Amino acid sequence: MIVVTGAAGFIGSALISRLLEAGHSRIIAVDDFSFIEKNKNLAEKQITERVEREEFFDWLKKNHIDIEFIFHIGARTDTTEFDYSIFEHLNVEYSKKLWNACVEYSIPLVYASSAATYGAGEYGYEDDESRIPLLKPLNPYGKSKQEFDIWALEQDKTPPFWAGLKFFNVYGPNEFHKGRMASVIFHTYHQILKTGEMKLFRSHNPNFKDGEQLRDFVYVKDLIEVCLFLMNEQPKSSIYNLGSGTARTFLDLVKNTFYALDKTPKIDFVDTPADIRDKYQYYTQADMEKLKKAGYTKEFHTLEEGVEDYVKNYLIENKYY
Repeated sequence: MIVVTGAAGFIGSALISRLLEAGHSRIIAVDDFSFIEKNKNLAEKQITERVEREEFFDWLKKNHIDIEFIFHIGARTDTTEFDYSIFEHLNVEYSKKLWNACVEYSIPLVYASSAATYGAGEYGYEDDESRIPLLKPLNPYGKSKQEFDIWALEQDKTPPFWAGLKFFNVYGPNEFHKGRMASVIFHTYHQILKTGEMKLFRSHNPNFKDGEQLRDFVYVKDLIEVCLFLMNEQPKSSIYNLGSGTARTFLDLVKNTFYALDKTPKIDFVDTPADIRDKYQYYTQADMEKLKKAGYTKEFHTLEEGVEDYVKNYLIENKYY
């Protein structure tokens, strides 16, 4: 059996689809299943068993002998939430408990970290483990991911294989439920349908023009291919960046969404909300050399390819992956 936590979420549900496509038929979905809108991500998928998040460790104690691999994708990901205790429970303490269970039962583990750990990027975006303790995340979400990364690197006892993945700006199908936290492509698509235009955050940094804030946007289908590679190949245990390796502007992202809809771009700018303005990343770009050296050779979607696939095959069709 393969366990996926955060199974009903955006990345977790996409990963389950890919695992099923690859012939893995015994999938254990772990999540808080009380959010009806999110559960639509799993509606058409053949799940062996659904286990409530807070009941998972009791379940694992009884069933660990049959577990081949665990993907710990579940997390609180709201970058506008500033109550650290919420992140501490879900992103730190729960993850530590799961790590220790994987040590005890000798189960390989891949867990989701985040590029939010890099903060303003003053130490660069290289996934060098010696630099990780230096990083200064800008919000409680990033801090919680950083705290667990550092803890994992300090452990003498580890799962037989483990990898932490610093996800950059992920976009793609199955994010219908994410509200404010959904990708800019998702919001652009719906704003175009409603108003015919898209409003982007104005730059409050003199080094960046409006709309030219740069992010490493990575298509969810590329991300889950890396997850399968790590499960199948189990290279050196480490913390790995997972982005496209190329920074692109928000203008690029939005214009390509218009193009996928065969529409002329119409873009306006609004002030970045005050509650996130001083915590805003203006540039991210994953250094992907470590993953390549670990043996990963597949090409990633370009931004143009990813946006076109997402808009035409999922958003327009109102389909889940």
